[in-house]
Amino acid sequence: MTATPAAISIPTQHACPSTAPALELIQGSRRALARAALAQTAHERYASAHLAALRAAAAVIATVAPQGSRGRARGRVRSAWVVLRETCPPLAEWADFFAAGAQTRAAAEAGIPCVSNRAADDLIREAETFLSRVCEVLELAYQPTLGQQALALRLRAVG
Repeated sequence: MTATPAAISIPTQHACPSTAPALELIQGSRRALARAALAQTAHERYASAHLAALRAAAAVIATVAPQGSRGRARGRVRSAWVVLRETCPPLAEWADFFAAGAQTRAAAEAGIPCVSNRAADDLIREAETFLSRVCEVLELAYQPTLGQQALALRLRAVG
């Protein structure tokens, strides 16, 4: 069975209106993780996995950050990772981890082959773990995005 990004969903029947943006971002994170798992090149997998983590971080920010602190400080745009670190201390180490990979993600998005297969696959696993932690912090039910079968198939295809 092959999962497509569109096949992954989050139950929203019990969501209150204030959590709708967070649920949409979590959904986007799951889709990005699925795309990462199915991507053919390491740089595509890396960029999609990092984007998945960024969307999960945005879900936290949309839920817990005060309206005025979501991205601007004294007129300057701030990184989502900086805002996450400030507004959700339990995720500060994750924010630092993903912030450190932001330049690599930018290069990967530009199509520059700058990461190995191993680094891309490791980031997919880290992004999945981060998504589970985000769901825990937001008190949302966590449903793994990537099945072990899909990961095993991907690893066999790579070699």
